[in-house]
This record gives sequence, C-alpha cells and structure tokens, in this order.
Amino acid sequence: MAPGARHSPTDNLDDDDYPAYTMGRAAELIGTTPAFLRALGEARLIAPLRSEGGHRRYSRYQLRIAARARELVDQGTPIEAACRIIILEDQLEEAQRLNEELRGRRSDPDGTEGPEAPPQD
Repeated sequence: MAPGARHSPTDNLDDDDYPAYTMGRAAELIGTTPAFLRALGEARLIAPLRSEGGHRRYSRYQLRIAARARELVDQGTPIEAACRIIILEDQLEEAQRLNEELRGRRSDPDGTEGPEAPPQD
C-alpha cells in the first residue's frame, strides 16, 4: 500500500496471508480435525498466528498447505514425511522460479538468449 493511503477492512479479502480463519473453521474447510492442524503446527509445516485471546488463526495460504498435507496423509504417508514432502515441493518451486528469473536476466536486450555453454561429455 502506498504511504499515506487509507486501509480498508476489505483489503484483507484478497490477502492470502491474512489470518482470517479460526481453527474450527479451518478444519471444517479442509475436511479434517483441529488435532490435525495442531499436528501440522507441531511439525512446523505451518505456524498459525494468534488472536489477541491466544486462539490460532489460519490464512488461505496455510489452508492450501494443510490441504496438501491431508491429501498425502490420506494416501498413507506418515504426517512427518508429508510435511517434509511439502517443504521439498515448495523449495523446488522456488528454485525453478529463481532459475527462470535468472534465465530472463541472461537474455539480450533484443530478447535472444546469450551464448550457450558448450555441451559437456
């Protein structure tokens, strides 16, 4: 938001990181139990924010991660392994994004790529 701009309560509607969901509502949305969400927190896959009263609050982004964990657990993956898989998937996605970004920087101003490295045997 620009300096001096007013904050509207509806600004949070589009914010994937805004902790809008209580534990009960979050569990209901992804079809699991509060205990499952607590287990994901204990495994440090997601770290919900806390309300002023100390209650856990989840964002849409965190719910997508929890839903992915639930898919893996439903397929028979132990929760610790599911958390590790999701972390590795996230790291791979970030590495691919950075790789594409670096490839874009290597391009010449006219849009063609720079010299290619010679093939290695």
